[in-house]
Amino acid sequence: MSMFTKLLSEGTVHKLPDDMRQAILADKKILEMWEDITPLARNEWICWTITVAKPETRAKHIRVMRDKMHKGTRRPCCWAGCIHRTDKEISPSVKGILNKR
Repeated sequence: MSMFTKLLSEGTVHKLPDDMRQAILADKKILEMWEDITPLARNEWICWTITVAKPETRAKHIRVMRDKMHKGTRRPCCWAGCIHRTDKEISPSVKGILNKR
């Protein structure tokens, strides 16, 4: 099994995309943190990364994720949350943000 096909824990809704998988597997500290955070936290990192429009923004989000995880941050900051979850209703604050889009 190559290092890029190694099974990693995923989110509650989202599957881990290859570009994030490669970034996580390339750094032992991030890999350890990734496996230590909750499935919901992993889901938030994935959703925060994949819901952008431009490839360069997605790449930036992966760089920011790695930097923040190196500093001990377990979830994306200043983000409304995953709108793809079906296990709970979207909060009024998130609905307000989505209505502004």
